[in-house]
Amino acid sequence: MKRQQAYRFELDAHPGQTRMLRRFAGACRDVYNRALSLQKTNHEAGGKFIRYETMAKELTAWRRDPALTWLKAAPVHPLQQTLMDLDRAFKQFFAKKAGFPRFKRRDHAQGICYPDSKQFKLDEANARVFLPKLGWMRYRKSRSVLGKMRQMTVTSSGGRWFVSIQTERECDVPIHPDQQREIAIDMGARKDFALAIGQDGAMVKTLNAYRSQERRLRHLQRCLSRKKKGSKNRAKARRKLSRCHHKVANQRKDFLHKASHILTRDYGVITVEDLQVKKMTEAKVNPRQRNKAILDQGWFMFRRMLEYKAQWRGGLVIVVDPAHTSTTCSACGHRDALNRPSPDRFKCVSCGHTMQADQNAAINIQRAGHVRLACGEDVRHASAASEKQEKAIADRGSL
Repeated sequence: MKRQQAYRFELDAHPGQTRMLRRFAGACRDVYNRALSLQKTNHEAGGKFIRYETMAKELTAWRRDPALTWLKAAPVHPLQQTLMDLDRAFKQFFAKKAGFPRFKRRDHAQGICYPDSKQFKLDEANARVFLPKLGWMRYRKSRSVLGKMRQMTVTSSGGRWFVSIQTERECDVPIHPDQQREIAIDMGARKDFALAIGQDGAMVKTLNAYRSQERRLRHLQRCLSRKKKGSKNRAKARRKLSRCHHKVANQRKDFLHKASHILTRDYGVITVEDLQVKKMTEAKVNPRQRNKAILDQGWFMFRRMLEYKAQWRGGLVIVVDPAHTSTTCSACGHRDALNRPSPDRFKCVSCGHTMQADQNAAINIQRAGHVRLACGEDVRHASAASEKQEKAIADRGSL
């Protein structure tokens, strides 16, 4: 099997190279905005979508323009890749998979992509990379890069520059050592409790990275709002706030990587709910504080990590419908909203079964995963379909 993987390292560039990186990223941003403006003007005039081949000719004209000499100073391949990114964004918009492309701002994340491995070099022995018009730059090596290099992306985050190297290599089909060991997890968002609880009682303690930095973020946001727009003090305050947000994001990502690593290592089959986080965090559905608590957990990121790490290890992730898993009794199957009198306690009003609420939900999730794995059917219609199947088998047996 082919395995694609990205390796991300922090660059240790000197000030001159940092300035050039900012200029090249600014050139990519300018080309993106020029192309998007041209697309919008053409659309408003009644024209059709301009494809990449035509837009590439416009890029050549821009680079030859005496008033845009700084575009010519930037490497051409990242500029061409920028046009391809915009072309892909429009195709996603036409397919109704994404919104209309928006202009890029200077104070947002910047990036430069080198799409061909012939355009860069990697010297792992000396922990350095070579980029066109930048030369050799050192990076903080934390692990070896495996596989054939495909592309390299340089991005700015929190005032620092990082390089991501995408590779591809052939691997044997993995076989998980504990294929029969399974866990079904119910996601939670309560303070000082659990991000996930399994049907066997296994628990992943929650981190609440945003909540731990919320007071400092509120202070930095107030400081930023008091600064005069366009001043240097406002730029300093914005950088401080940005670094604090990046710290929260890095803490959350590190925690989820470790938790997903342990789960995919110890369990061959993992069953999770297909949670629609965007709908769950709408203001009309949940109070604002609960929305903040849900978003602080990173449920979708956690599920994505579980899926690709389980695939690398030969495990399996089953996604089931989350409807009624928290209000259905795992002992008798009775479904009632009154079964859960509190967030931590489950007590069936029919049979009196009592247990921890999230663990009861995890048992229901596990059973739904069994149905999906055994029957290959949509779990949201599992009960009705299974009843029809059992009735058909009984009818055949009576003939």
